[in-house]
Amino acid sequence: MAKLIIRRESPEDYAAVEVLTRAAFYNVYQPGCDEHLIVHKMRSSPDCIPALCHVALWEGRLAGHILYSRAWIESASGTRQEAALFGPISVLPALQRRGVGSAMIRHTLPLARRMGFGGVVITGNPAYYHRFGFDDAAKFGIVMEDGTSMPELMALELIPGGLSGPSGRVHFSPLYTVDARELAAFDKKFAKEG
Repeated sequence: MAKLIIRRESPEDYAAVEVLTRAAFYNVYQPGCDEHLIVHKMRSSPDCIPALCHVALWEGRLAGHILYSRAWIESASGTRQEAALFGPISVLPALQRRGVGSAMIRHTLPLARRMGFGGVVITGNPAYYHRFGFDDAAKFGIVMEDGTSMPELMALELIPGGLSGPSGRVHFSPLYTVDARELAAFDKKFAKEG
């Protein structure tokens, strides 16, 4: 079995991580992708949690990346509780389904707990994320910013009662919303997909 090393992302990784992220998501959920721009912009934002952003190396080459940012759960009265959020998680297409993404999640969740985050809120495929202990966020009283609930919104307490503070609407960084013109301009620096 190949040796997998997970370490904190460094500035020297940034360009390669953006290429990897684009390759991991290109034409998967929509024509093209925007995840590489999200990663690029998030790094200079106070919403980013650099100490939790990690890369995975498979036999010495970049194989994966996990991005962490801050999320806030806001009650109807305006009380706010901070939580961590991860995503995108990018794995080189040739190495997907080999445990790289799972290893990055399992490596970073304890780090988030040690940093004092009481919980993590994410959006994604429940069938995948339930294996890490994530559950429907509605069970914690957490709904989307627009007040809706969906199975793809999940949460995990990192410490007992870590998400028992104010229940309410979760707010993600505005950087997860991408402007199409900005994406088109940013995407020009990448090689054309075949």
